[in-house]
Amino acid sequence: MSDVQNLTVLGAGNLGAQIAMFAAYNGKNVVSYDINDDALKAAEGRFENIAKKYRQYFTDQPEEKITEGRQRITQTADLAEAVKDADLIIEAVPEKTEIKNDLYGKLAELLPEKTIVATNTSTFRPSDFAELTGRPEKYLAMHFANDIHKQNIVEIMPTGQTDPEVFKTAVEAAEEFGMVPIELNKEHPGYVINTLFVPWLENGAKLWTRGITDVATVEKVARIITEGDRFTPFRLFDVVGFGVSYAIESNKTDDEDSQEMARRLKWALDNDYLGTENGKGFYLYDDNGEPTGLSELATRDWSSES
Repeated sequence: MSDVQNLTVLGAGNLGAQIAMFAAYNGKNVVSYDINDDALKAAEGRFENIAKKYRQYFTDQPEEKITEGRQRITQTADLAEAVKDADLIIEAVPEKTEIKNDLYGKLAELLPEKTIVATNTSTFRPSDFAELTGRPEKYLAMHFANDIHKQNIVEIMPTGQTDPEVFKTAVEAAEEFGMVPIELNKEHPGYVINTLFVPWLENGAKLWTRGITDVATVEKVARIITEGDRFTPFRLFDVVGFGVSYAIESNKTDDEDSQEMARRLKWALDNDYLGTENGKGFYLYDDNGEPTGLSELATRDWSSES
């Protein structure tokens, strides 16, 4: 058993809330941090939605397990308070270099000696930020996928400076809060999941943004070749969430396809499209999270937009 009992998740967005809730559901004490009270209030709604999903998915588990898990989560907008007792910190803030740099700079002055720090980044290498933490030997990546109560994989990636005992502790802790740890030998920005997953989404998006075909056709072809309806590119964009997708695409400033996708995702975010998080993405979803049809985002005429 690891020494990790107190977990802090920095960032209470779509995936940060999922990590916090799943760890608490599986017995860890969790502090969920975000930058202000509005963000924390939004996270409360996410926790309630996650609890609803658990009731539907973990039908063999008692209701009390969800209630007790929720009670193990403490929310705060005070960074020093959030990390003061942390055995393990998981950083899940937006995929923006400047945001991560600022956060790690502040953390370095606040962390207890014992604390291990992990990043959930899906696009950067952990070594990009290791020195900023002030403890590169206690720093690594733990990359989670969305819907972690179902897709409970966490990819654990060391840097060249990560202490092997720290890596071992991270693996043990992940198992304790219900994850299947995938141990990587060295750094690779796409990990395993995104090396396989991202080209599928990006190429689906290109077919749409270049006007080669429409969303419905891409999805139809994907359903046929995958023999199912859950691994289609635009359904997966909804699962990933538009906030994350927009941050990733907008970062690629020298890629015209990415910039066009970012433009369309910006329109979506401005019009309250978040993906499955709020039931409004490329698809619209019912109260059980099942798609009911394509949305205006997917069907509107973009050819006249500039």
